[in-house]
Amino acid sequence: MSRIVLFNKPYGVLSQFTPEAGHRCLAEFIPVPGIYAAGRLDTDSEGLLVLTDDGRLQQRIADPQHKLPKTYWAQVEGEPTDEALQQLRQGGLDLGDFVTRPCEAARIDEPAGLWPRDPPIRSRKHIPTAWLEIVLREGKNRQVRRMTAKVGHPTLRLVRAAVGPFRIEALQPGEWQEAEATID
Repeated sequence: MSRIVLFNKPYGVLSQFTPEAGHRCLAEFIPVPGIYAAGRLDTDSEGLLVLTDDGRLQQRIADPQHKLPKTYWAQVEGEPTDEALQQLRQGGLDLGDFVTRPCEAARIDEPAGLWPRDPPIRSRKHIPTAWLEIVLREGKNRQVRRMTAKVGHPTLRLVRAAVGPFRIEALQPGEWQEAEATID
């Protein structure tokens, strides 16, 4: 049976077990040998990272061709209009090295139970922020950040809340647990 570990990756931590200068890595948090990240989160992103010892499952989770939904909570600068949300939803945003596919995008309240970020995001008195929930079925480098910036609302904080059936739920930053769920 495959081993699956869910980890709440803190801000500033690499999505790998090998350390690099100036950055913490997964080995500091997860003492489980033989598992590897199924996909990545940028160092400055937080939230759910799924790890497994099963190469096929790792490929199934990480490969965009399987269209496994990945849910993100993005705190953005400003208050996105309906038009900006529609631009995100319909796809077709030219980000230079690729054009986005359609996705789900909606305004949400700040997620309940969300932990404070360490360090806190920069805040400016006269510029409001808003939270969006974005569900992608592809996963290009820094895609959510690039998409929100393209529609005029740079991402200030990015948290991955779910990958397919796996949810971050009550895991706090740096905590991990084994999962029972499987992927169809």
